[in-house]
Amino acid sequence: MATVSTAFDVAPLGKDVPFGTIVHGLRHDALRDPDVRQALVDLWIDKGVLLFRDGDATEAMQLDLSRCFGPLEAHPFPESRSEDVPELTKIKFYPEDGSYYSINGELRGGWLPWHSDLTYTNRINRGGILRPVQLPRRLGMTGFLCQIAAWDRLPVALQEKIEGLHVVYEVEVNMELQRYSGVDARLVRLARSGTAIEKRKYGYPRVIHPMVYVQQETGRKILNISPAFAVGIYEDGSPAGDALLAEVMAYCTDNALAYFHEWKSDDMVLWDNWRTLHCAAGIDPDDTRLMERTTIHGDYSMGRDLDGSAAMTRFDA
Repeated sequence: MATVSTAFDVAPLGKDVPFGTIVHGLRHDALRDPDVRQALVDLWIDKGVLLFRDGDATEAMQLDLSRCFGPLEAHPFPESRSEDVPELTKIKFYPEDGSYYSINGELRGGWLPWHSDLTYTNRINRGGILRPVQLPRRLGMTGFLCQIAAWDRLPVALQEKIEGLHVVYEVEVNMELQRYSGVDARLVRLARSGTAIEKRKYGYPRVIHPMVYVQQETGRKILNISPAFAVGIYEDGSPAGDALLAEVMAYCTDNALAYFHEWKSDDMVLWDNWRTLHCAAGIDPDDTRLMERTTIHGDYSMGRDLDGSAAMTRFDA
């Protein structure tokens, strides 16, 4: 059985990227070793994003590797689940179906602004592993940003102003309507799955999450905001509160601090959904992109429905 020192190699994610690492050569059999699994968890907590490359990249590997970091759960929206494996979420764009937008005047299929997954629920999932099934001819990059680094670069006065505040989130699948994306996005076509979700959206409660919290394992502070799905600051719904949130968003969505991953067919990427944002740069609307993602269960126990309920809302009703 492989030891930790022989199970994989690591390398920086990119030049001057303040987070993340590349894990080279990890094989499925190595996951049987508890020391290997623990080393991967420790690396994930430290770095936030792990790019698995030059190793096994099958569906079975994706599922078992994900379970090293926590139990899996199905996506709350049934339209997003794989029919064959409910623990897999399909992230797809086809020329005949899928949402596409005019982004600053340029058409992009499958585009998504900066966000953390499931932030519109009161229990944000712990993370996920994304694996390509079919890549487009060009474009299709996935961006990642570290919210620990974002917190560290906030001016002290702004840090002090937002500690103790909360952000309100709600379900909204039309990204043109996102208030804080920072992008001129115009919806051209909404995916069939998005249309089905949109019909039910008023049945889902708004939720709140703290703007800042501490990473339990390290004591580092995290700027805990998601531009997509954000409505405003719970403690201040005035224009001044909206301006404050927009100011903070500008710090946490600076593309100069981002890592944009250009996919290879055997890549897999794991991210810590509690401390990173991600986005999809989109593809040409006549092209195809199909990805599968796991959803790793977790609850940092700081979110709640605005109606006071602590129960997880049913999104498949």
